[in-house]
Amino acid sequence: MLKEFKEFAIKGNVIDLAVAVVIGGAFGKIITSFVNDIIMPLVGRLVGGMDFSNYFISLDGKDYASLAAAQEAAAPTLNYGLFIKNVVDFFIIAFAIFIAVKWINKLKKQEEPAPVEVTTKECPYCFTEIPLAATRCPHCTSELQ
Repeated sequence: MLKEFKEFAIKGNVIDLAVAVVIGGAFGKIITSFVNDIIMPLVGRLVGGMDFSNYFISLDGKDYASLAAAQEAAAPTLNYGLFIKNVVDFFIIAFAIFIAVKWINKLKKQEEPAPVEVTTKECPYCFTEIPLAATRCPHCTSELQ
């Protein structure tokens, strides 16, 4: 069982997946920072100085000055501003992944496969594959041209 686990863990796909998870986590942090620190302040400025992180509905019926104040009072809240921010995060990450996959596919298309060298031919009598240099079919013993 230990040997099977070692073979599984050392396979290229597992290592590739581990690297992808680590890079994906780092990429997610970069995108989150991009959305929180650049995109959302610009969007807030364009729509009149809104701070989406402070858009919430207090479910206990009381009014709070900010989301932090509501959380400090342990009030249940519906944080739709944070949800909007996370949706923007998702679309930016999805678009970036789409662009990356499109670029990788474009690179793959440019790599032309090497032409396959023909080394066999078909016997016209029994339709068995035989070497190109053959003068007689080894299957039906017919003479070939």
